[in-house]
Amino acid sequence: MLKKLLSKIIDYNNNLTLRVRLVALTVAGLALTMAVWGLIHLTALDRILVDQQGKRLEGVAETVSTFYQHFPTRQGIATLDSTLKDHIQTDVRLARIDIMEIRRNAVNYVAGASRVPYEWPDHLVAETGAKGKPLSMKLETEGGPSLGLLYPVSGDTRDSRIVVGIIAFSRANAEIMSRARQLLLVSSAGLLLAILLLLGVSYGWLIGRPLEMIIETIDEFQKGRYVERIPIVRRDEWGHLADHFNQMADEIQNVMERNENLTRHLADRVREETLNVIHLQKQVDDLKQLTALGHLTANLAHDLGTPLHSIAGLARLMLEREGWPPDVAHKLNVIVEQTQRLDHVIQNVRKATRLPEPHLELMTVHKILSETLPLVEPLIQKNRITIEVRLERSVASLYADRYRIQTALLNILQNSIEAMPGGGVIRISAQDDRAARTVVIAISDNGPGIETDLLQRVCDPFVSSHSGEGMRGLGLAIVRDIIKAHNGRMDIQSVPGSGTSVILYLRMADDATE
Repeated sequence: MLKKLLSKIIDYNNNLTLRVRLVALTVAGLALTMAVWGLIHLTALDRILVDQQGKRLEGVAETVSTFYQHFPTRQGIATLDSTLKDHIQTDVRLARIDIMEIRRNAVNYVAGASRVPYEWPDHLVAETGAKGKPLSMKLETEGGPSLGLLYPVSGDTRDSRIVVGIIAFSRANAEIMSRARQLLLVSSAGLLLAILLLLGVSYGWLIGRPLEMIIETIDEFQKGRYVERIPIVRRDEWGHLADHFNQMADEIQNVMERNENLTRHLADRVREETLNVIHLQKQVDDLKQLTALGHLTANLAHDLGTPLHSIAGLARLMLEREGWPPDVAHKLNVIVEQTQRLDHVIQNVRKATRLPEPHLELMTVHKILSETLPLVEPLIQKNRITIEVRLERSVASLYADRYRIQTALLNILQNSIEAMPGGGVIRISAQDDRAARTVVIAISDNGPGIETDLLQRVCDPFVSSHSGEGMRGLGLAIVRDIIKAHNGRMDIQSVPGSGTSVILYLRMADDATE
């Protein structure tokens, strides 16, 4: 039952728009902050009101104790008792004044006046007399909320101590607190409403309109209108994305124009004469180059989809949790790294039909996996998949291009996740082959496996066992090219019904083989 409810919540969250998620997150954070801030202010206000009323009661208690100390006789007590009754009747804020004597641990009533009935607890009276410090407390009387004060009289004898007890009504304080709560509620609601309106107005300018223009331009580009460009001129992330897309579109348009010119040229030559073998071979090579460029463009689309999907997945993961998660800083770092990786891929596409030489740096397998596995965490949780990692402690370091190796691993992991929509296990292991001077990284799953006739062609571009929409069949082709660029090789082993294993052989660093 709980799993079904959780699945419905996740599905509902996946259907929410970015605007709704942004507003929900902002409202939740502001509501929590304002609730805590309001509670602090209300508590401080209540403390101030209580302190002010307590000081006033202490002044009354000091006056009563002074009078009692100067006139402790029966006549003086009678006069004091009458005066207290008059004072109670005059000051409607006072509910009760009592003078009590503590003698031999027994509390005796001496004099006083009251508007409401109340019995002071003997142990509190005795404790106040013993400590010699005033004690204030909130009380509920027949007349409403009140504040009580037990005030010890100084200068008592060793066998006898006098304590003055005063109770004052706190209805004014309660009204002040009630109005303060109402004011806090109204002001908080107004502030939240203003913030919601500001978010609603700013969303279209900051996110909605730029995203709409990008989607419209891409749709037009897919229809073959290669002259379309993203009309965003900014210095923020949207502007950088638009610049890179427009530059890529310029290169693609130039290639398409050259392709059209080449096609017309070939048609003219066919009509004029029969091409000789050498010239024909040259034209075939040119066509291969154009095909390679198309493959490179497909790589870009595939590479862009993976990190953007990871960013969206991480955002959903944070929204599913209550409050701010402790690893938010780590998630933000992941977002930054993906932005850098996206920029790196786009820069590669800008250069030429041939991928540039990889930027190699000394890295450990542990570091590569620690940077890659968090990116597929949302997909893993959504598909109920478990990842088991087993690395030998002595696995050697290797020289690798951080972003390309990360891309290769992400493509393999994504294929394994798509092969197990109902859940499963992905096992990752790494070990050294000192004899071959290679680091062997194996990624295995317990999915349905790959058919024998498809296994030999699975690394060819656009060959895939999936029939879904989108650009399919490029993942393993990209992985193969990346591994070849690192002077390594890739091996795929699969048994239908028993799962698939992708094994990468990468050359270890030279200093690790000594």
